[in-house]
Amino acid sequence: MVAYKDIQASNASINDANAPRVAVFVGGTSGIGQLTLRALVATGTSLRIYLIGRPSSEERSRRFIQELQTVNASAEVIWVEADVSLLAEGKKACEHIKSRESRIDLLFLTTGYSPFGVRQETSEGLETSLVLSYYTRMLFILHLLPLLRKSEAPRVVSVLGGGMERTSSINVDDIDLEKPGSFGITTAQPHYAALQTVFLDKAASEHPDVTFIHAWPGMVNTGNVWRGLHASQSILYWFIWGLLEPLIRLISSTDDVAGQRNLFLCTSAAFGGRGVPWTGQAGTSTLRTRDGGLFLANYKCDSTPNDKVVHVLREKASAKVWEHTHEVLRPYL
Repeated sequence: MVAYKDIQASNASINDANAPRVAVFVGGTSGIGQLTLRALVATGTSLRIYLIGRPSSEERSRRFIQELQTVNASAEVIWVEADVSLLAEGKKACEHIKSRESRIDLLFLTTGYSPFGVRQETSEGLETSLVLSYYTRMLFILHLLPLLRKSEAPRVVSVLGGGMERTSSINVDDIDLEKPGSFGITTAQPHYAALQTVFLDKAASEHPDVTFIHAWPGMVNTGNVWRGLHASQSILYWFIWGLLEPLIRLISSTDDVAGQRNLFLCTSAAFGGRGVPWTGQAGTSTLRTRDGGLFLANYKCDSTPNDKVVHVLREKASAKVWEHTHEVLRPYL
């Protein structure tokens, strides 16, 4: 376990020399993304952040941006409107950023929600939670990799289920979970997380100059987990709100702790050797290396390589997942 006091000390050492200067937050209008964005701005460094959000979140996000500017006048937070459940909208947001920047230091990805209930497809014909938890994130990575590679310390952090993979998590014959009985909360969430690890593991092998982190956040009571749950599903809805929600609130990390831990993932040289200097135990990638690669991290910022499982997934699923993902995203690249 990385002691929380050591995380705080590392974050207190963030300055203009080692902080990301240009960052993109996809999913930063609420939840863990917003908590991490707030913690990053509060370091007082000079930076520019692109905050991607859907139209319905613009008003409260602009209030949030004003709040951030009172905390750190050297931070520029730029609102980019995009409903990223649609890949065409995600592409448009990426093109906007690429037209303005020559490099990106940090890409932070948290879009998604727990897939309760039945499949809900977007107008592009893909299941909504699958798009937000997987395809949108990989789309931003592929679009912005050229700019990330121009950074001295490029980093991609995606928060979902890193280290929680199982060898049975991915259904390589039904990657989009379209077959009857394939889609559900017990199958979809592990499937999305494992897809992400397999894709990022491959991307890291092709781009060793970029540090990739797939994190599992543990319990953080942001409320986003319930986004896919509707009151019309009465029994499940009232069971969640009446029993599980108070329990989750009791055992969850506080907002400040969650923000600081994710800021550590965004900045510490514990992962990949670049960033805020770190004298503690260095993280280990999925290939059992310490310099670059894909790092899986739990909610206490421990490196959890899960290398035996990842090795099996790499052998049985990597080629199919890589090819299928590029096929889906090709019209939007």
